[in-house]
Amino acid sequence: MIKRNLGGSAGDQVSALGLGCMGMSALYGPADRAESIATIHAALDAGITLLDTGDFYGMGHNELLIAEALRGRDRDAVHLSVKFGALRDAEGGWGGDDGRPVAVKNFLAYSLVRLGTEHIDTYRLARVDPNTPIEETIGAIADEVKAGRVRHIGLSEVGSDTIRRAHAVHPISDLQIEYSLISRGIENDILDTCRELGIGVTAYGVLSRGLISGHWTRERAVAPGDFRGMSPRFSGDNLEHNLALVEALRTIAEAKGASVAQIAIAWVLSRGEDIVPLVGARRRDRLAEALGALDVRLTTEDLAAIERAVPAGAAAGGRYAAPMMAHLDSEK
Repeated sequence: MIKRNLGGSAGDQVSALGLGCMGMSALYGPADRAESIATIHAALDAGITLLDTGDFYGMGHNELLIAEALRGRDRDAVHLSVKFGALRDAEGGWGGDDGRPVAVKNFLAYSLVRLGTEHIDTYRLARVDPNTPIEETIGAIADEVKAGRVRHIGLSEVGSDTIRRAHAVHPISDLQIEYSLISRGIENDILDTCRELGIGVTAYGVLSRGLISGHWTRERAVAPGDFRGMSPRFSGDNLEHNLALVEALRTIAEAKGASVAQIAIAWVLSRGEDIVPLVGARRRDRLAEALGALDVRLTTEDLAAIERAVPAGAAAGGRYAAPMMAHLDSEK
């Protein structure tokens, strides 16, 4: 497994691909528990060391699932990245974000128990709490670093100003943010800020939730509980437009002897050694396909062809519905 150093001296060396575990518990419709655990095992056996989760994925279900999958494994060989702060209710509704210092310590205590571990490798607020200065949130996590319960501090979906303010309180290891061929807002300013400060990037949504995987079709029914049913990019004329982009990408993939998903992942890998893509595979076959991206070598000509097929800003529709976009500090 190829390794990348996440966040310079402030971070860890991790696998060049990480496994995003959210879909095994929430937001993409029903998942198979046994297959999810088998997929985590297959990822670990293939050399993936970075597992990403959130304490609100399935209201703790995802952390418990990971704990079960890691039972009997070498904990020190795994880098656990955990997001916190999102408030949920029993019906799956969202109640805002809580980054107060007292909440940080509360969320962390519960995560440590659910994960069955004495420390979390990277801990990050999922979305900025508009009522709590980021300095206070980062300061509270820094206290947990001193106590040994957190190893590194990360950020999620924040803009350059927030990155700088957070980094001034405590070194930030990495920024987790959506980055794909059709979600390239990070290139406008945020990526430069991260590189200036030596902060790595863990890129989620590299296949845009399956939209540019090459497997999505206009006829596909969205399962109950799958938030893609409310995503602008998966709706109506937007879907037609976006799938046309995928077909343009498919021509390039076939010429390379690769799948569309592999080309899309390889493109994110090509953006810099400081970027670690997270793949949200829920099944072993999808994981195997994603791992194949590590063998894809994109030439200068390939990258130019990809840029012509899917130029920046080519996607139709926002990456989230408007109410969810309003919570993204990275989009302000």
